[in-house]
Amino acid sequence: MQRQNQIYLFVIILPALIIFVSFFILPMIRLALETLQGPQGFGVYVTMLTTVRYLKTLFYTVVLSLGVTLVTLVISGICGVFLQRNEFFGKSILIAMLTLPLAFPGVVVGFMIILLVGRQGLVGNISQAVMGDKLVFAYSMTGLFLGYLYFSIPRVITTVMAAAEKIDVNLEEAARSLGASTWAITKDVLIPALTPGLISSGAICFATSMGAFGTAFTLATDIDVLPIVIYTEFTLSANIAIASALSILLGLITWGSLTLARTAAGETIAASG
Repeated sequence: MQRQNQIYLFVIILPALIIFVSFFILPMIRLALETLQGPQGFGVYVTMLTTVRYLKTLFYTVVLSLGVTLVTLVISGICGVFLQRNEFFGKSILIAMLTLPLAFPGVVVGFMIILLVGRQGLVGNISQAVMGDKLVFAYSMTGLFLGYLYFSIPRVITTVMAAAEKIDVNLEEAARSLGASTWAITKDVLIPALTPGLISSGAICFATSMGAFGTAFTLATDIDVLPIVIYTEFTLSANIAIASALSILLGLITWGSLTLARTAAGETIAASG
């Protein structure tokens, strides 16, 4: 009987194991091997870590992703709690509109930013009519920041709403009855209760921003971010070894951020429990 159960378990797990090996393990092994195929061998990692262009690109990508994550958490945290705790006419429509960007691929998001703040965008036309000077920043880090923010907020706001739903309102009422101010309640009750959700969703936001390609490809005419550099090294320069090394670096950074977030969120939950 035990052997039969083991066979059933193996049959159930086998499809997931095949997919995991085929789409994760083998590609990662292949990617790691590609870094050694170039003339430099392991030296490709030294080149990657000592070349100014790659280091600057890494720095810009990390700073951009951190900025997007912080702003997203602030906006989504405030909006998510408000939407969860208040009922008003059109609330369901507003939530649907806020989560609509989840349906758009990165290229569409980039195109929308161009229509908003591009050379022929709405903001540029208005600024030219008012000030006589066209305001264009779609093809800069600012435009990329807006694009990343656009598709990051819906991912975080739904998590915040789910976390806010589980908060015991009696804790806030007790603090208020003891004379705590609104800021004190927010700082000492609300934010700690939301922290696990904010950490986990923030890590996903950071990882997504680090690796986002479609929006960057649409906007990044003069921007060096890591996904674009990997693409150009692979397609235009045929430098497969350095592209593979940069891909591994990008993967390690995002994997590390997600791992740290899981650890921090778990510790926060344990401490609060």
